[in-house]
Amino acid sequence: MPTSSSVPKHIDAYIAAFPPDVQARLQTLRQAVRAAVPRVEERISYGMPAFTLDGKYLVYFSAHKSHIGFYPAPLGVAEFETAIAPYASGKGTLQFPHDQRLPLGLVGRIVKFRVKESNAKAKVKSKGKKE
Repeated sequence: MPTSSSVPKHIDAYIAAFPPDVQARLQTLRQAVRAAVPRVEERISYGMPAFTLDGKYLVYFSAHKSHIGFYPAPLGVAEFETAIAPYASGKGTLQFPHDQRLPLGLVGRIVKFRVKESNAKAKVKSKGKKE
């Protein structure tokens, strides 16, 4: 696992720091995000993989000993209350245990929702600037 003194510069380096089985899960999650929104940009933020669109953060993920953390930022999960119940561990935080299949369909729906949420927020901001 990466330490604070060895923060990776890109997602490939982040993923490479984990055992092969965790690497495979992280790559699968990464591909699910990219499949949902192909034009997302990847970066490292707060020491973990993050996906942005038009400069706005959509989701983050990180690997832990027993799970993968998935963070729809800043909101995005209330819309999916029932679907996320088995994975929820706090406001805006989901945990996908390593001994369970990744809920890739749910991940895709959340990422697409975050895009809509981000776009709506941008429209409100731009509308306020015109007045």
